[in-house]
Amino acid sequence: MSSSIPNLYALLIDELEDIYDAENQLLEALPKMAEAANHPELKEALTSHLGQTRTHVQRLNQMMSVLGLSAKGKTCQAMTGLLKEGREALEINGPAAVRDAALIGAAQRVEHYEIAAYGTARTFADLLGELDVANLLQTTLDEESATNRFLTEIAVSVNTNALTASG
Repeated sequence: MSSSIPNLYALLIDELEDIYDAENQLLEALPKMAEAANHPELKEALTSHLGQTRTHVQRLNQMMSVLGLSAKGKTCQAMTGLLKEGREALEINGPAAVRDAALIGAAQRVEHYEIAAYGTARTFADLLGELDVANLLQTTLDEESATNRFLTEIAVSVNTNALTASG
C-alpha cells in the first residue's frame, strides 16, 4: 500500500513516525535481550541502551512538538524484521558465548538500521532548515554510533569465547 508523500517535509514526518515506532518496538525487545545475555559487558550495554532508547523516544516526542505535530508512529517493518531475527538469537540452544555472539550480531543490525534512519532524517531536517530537529537527530545519531562502537569492542572477547566454546 503506497502513501502520498508530496514533498520532503512530508517525507521527514514519515521518517520520524517510522523511527518512533522502531524505537518503541526496541523498548519491548531490549529487556529480553539483556536478560538472555551472559557476558557482563553485553548485559550492561543492552541495559544501558534501553535507557538511551527511552531518551530517544522522548527526543522524538520533542521533535514532533517542534514541528507542531503530535507524536505517533507508523509500523516500522524493518525493525519488526530485525527484532524477529533477534528473537532467533534468544532461542539458540548452545553455549552462552555463542548466544552472546548472536545477540551482538542482532543488536548491531538494529544499530546500523537506526544509524541509517537517523542520518537520513537529519539530512532531510537540515535541508528543510529545521535546525532544532536536525540537532536533536544528530545527538541521537551520535549515541547510536557510540553504542555500535561499544558493541564492536565487546564482540572481540565474546567472539573469542564463542570460538573456543563447545556445546
